[in-house]
Amino acid sequence: MPELPEVETTTRGLRKTILNLTIKDVWTDLATKDKRQHDAVANPKYFVSFKKEVVNKKIKSVERQAKNILINLSDNKTILIHMKMTGHLLYNNRDKYVHVLFTLSNGKYLAFSDIRKFGKITLLNTKTAYDSRHLKDIGPEPLDKNFTLKDFIARLNRKPNGKIKTVLMDQSVIAGIGNIYSDEILWKAGIHPERKVSKIKEQEFKEVFKAMQKILIKSIKLGGDSMSDYINLSGGKGKFQLYHEAYKRKGKKCRKKGCKGIIKRKMINGRSAHFCLIHQK
Repeated sequence: MPELPEVETTTRGLRKTILNLTIKDVWTDLATKDKRQHDAVANPKYFVSFKKEVVNKKIKSVERQAKNILINLSDNKTILIHMKMTGHLLYNNRDKYVHVLFTLSNGKYLAFSDIRKFGKITLLNTKTAYDSRHLKDIGPEPLDKNFTLKDFIARLNRKPNGKIKTVLMDQSVIAGIGNIYSDEILWKAGIHPERKVSKIKEQEFKEVFKAMQKILIKSIKLGGDSMSDYINLSGGKGKFQLYHEAYKRKGKKCRKKGCKGIIKRKMINGRSAHFCLIHQK
């Protein structure tokens, strides 16, 4: 699933390509009967009203909230896109997995491709978007300049009995971190993914906080991680997967200087974790 760096990379790309354009048409071939998608483009009845609301609206701004992309339109309309497991957006480009297509006023288009069709596109009122059920329970952004170490510790301590990897990935605690970056953050900080939050010392929290910021910033600079399905608006891949220290390195030697450990993979609360058997304590 695209995480904060991948969604941020896409968001920045959208700001460079679609701002001030007008949506002229929308197409989809999705037709789900899943009741959980009652307010999404995948629902044929909802799509009719969605299309009516967004056609001829101007794209005013694009922002990211956690793993969600928000395309703000004229008339206080906001398109929310969550790419879920395998979704990605393409600008004037397409592949065989395109299921939603926005035709733009410059004659080009924005396509939503999704192999597994788990992604979600819905429409919100711009003024109340952050109070909607989609966004209201999301934790703070880890790279926000006002998000301090003290804030970080307080957020994690909301779940003192939780395992640190699981709590880092909890979107109600902190926004945007998933499987890839939780593994990489904990490897760099030297913290075992199964450590309970209540057992982590203040200096260790500091190491996790520093690792989180450095790794997320590095991945954004590298265009995100394309170990799995993620590609950017142009169809190109990110490069963070070339710098993995833990994620998907099961059975390989730990690359921490002086460490003789081996990277292990273990399921923790239903999610895979990759970590060093020696230096992560």
